[in-house]
Amino acid sequence: MRLPPVWVRRVVIAPLVVLLALVVTLAVPVWFAVGAIASLIMGWKFRIPRLAWMINVYLLWEAAALFGMLGLWIASGFGWRLHRPRMQHLHYRFVAWMLRALFWNAHWVLRLDIDVRVPPGFHDDANPCVIASRHAGPADSFVLIHAVLNWFDRSPRIVLKDTMQWDPAVDVVLNRLPNRFIAPPPFTGQRRERDTSVHDRIRELASDMGAGDAFVIFPEGGNFTPERRERAIARLHAAGLHRAAERAAGMMHVMAPRPGGLFAALDGSPDADVYFVAHTGLERIRSAGDVWRELPTDKTILMRFWTVHRPSIPVDHDERAEWLMDEWEAIDGWIDRHAPAE
Repeated sequence: MRLPPVWVRRVVIAPLVVLLALVVTLAVPVWFAVGAIASLIMGWKFRIPRLAWMINVYLLWEAAALFGMLGLWIASGFGWRLHRPRMQHLHYRFVAWMLRALFWNAHWVLRLDIDVRVPPGFHDDANPCVIASRHAGPADSFVLIHAVLNWFDRSPRIVLKDTMQWDPAVDVVLNRLPNRFIAPPPFTGQRRERDTSVHDRIRELASDMGAGDAFVIFPEGGNFTPERRERAIARLHAAGLHRAAERAAGMMHVMAPRPGGLFAALDGSPDADVYFVAHTGLERIRSAGDVWRELPTDKTILMRFWTVHRPSIPVDHDERAEWLMDEWEAIDGWIDRHAPAE
């Protein structure tokens, strides 16, 4: 759906979410009673109460985030000092606290754990970096940003689809911080010009990173699905990149990466190292039906980071594209070895 203008998102959608949170909260006791009885009769492992609780938590989380953003806006002099370093820091700390609360609920209600493995010295390195992750579902971006903020104490800069602005809390906070919302590419002859413009924006976003900053990007461009994987392979064939298409066809768990955005970030921050992220545990949750079948999740999301230091990254575009495909094949191989059994 076409994204509505800012004033509609602020004046209409955001208040509706707050109102919906209130209505759902008032109805939760009824859902709990009905859900508990149905779960006992049908053997559903209390799926309805768990789902009702998490829906209610998320809506209250959205409402709390919006009120928190309002408070920070007032504290900034009604937006006057919103982009000053101290206010930016307060926004990052507020987001970190909100994500801790969200994942605390996910741990206790959905029995969801996160196991993050990083290379030696990762926590001691405060230099700006680029974090490139696979994309396996809408939840993995929340998990990754939670890790970056709360466990690694870094300030993330994110490139994400503009449709994420349908979420009022995401819309407000990420538009106040250094991030970029990117519109999906149109299927027209203007594609190359548009891509150049997007890459310029990404390069500019990465260009002024300082100590403790991290540029987060998902080079696949979207959540992994088998259908999107096939389309990515076909796109490479159509572009005459047959060798890259053959290599992409050999990767069963990831899609062929689109190098332009990542390379623009590297060009914008010429001294930044790259951290690649492989993770597994969310592959089977892609739709509302999947969420229902998997409740309670009883899952451990396993994430592994590894470092590629800047001197090891090729400068030539074609060599860099080969290097990126090598790293993506390493991610695919890691997932193959660590993915949970069906």
